[in-house]
Amino acid sequence: MANGIKTGGRKAGTPNKMTAELKDMILTALDGAGGVGYLQEVATSHPAAFLSLVGKVLPLQVTGADGGEIVVTTRIELVPLT
Repeated sequence: MANGIKTGGRKAGTPNKMTAELKDMILTALDGAGGVGYLQEVATSHPAAFLSLVGKVLPLQVTGADGGEIVVTTRIELVPLT
């Protein structure tokens, strides 16, 4: 970059070709391995690996209902000791 001026490379917002190709290969392999059924087997046999995968596909930002704020409700319960 010369003085903050972009002189080459991909334009901003252009997807990385390698990333798209890799994603397609992974989805094709998943389909060949049994798709949902395979993932269900992995969830049972290797829960840590499966939950790691789940963590990668969950949204990074969480919002409340209809995109609003998250509302936290605290409940205090009095339980008599016997």
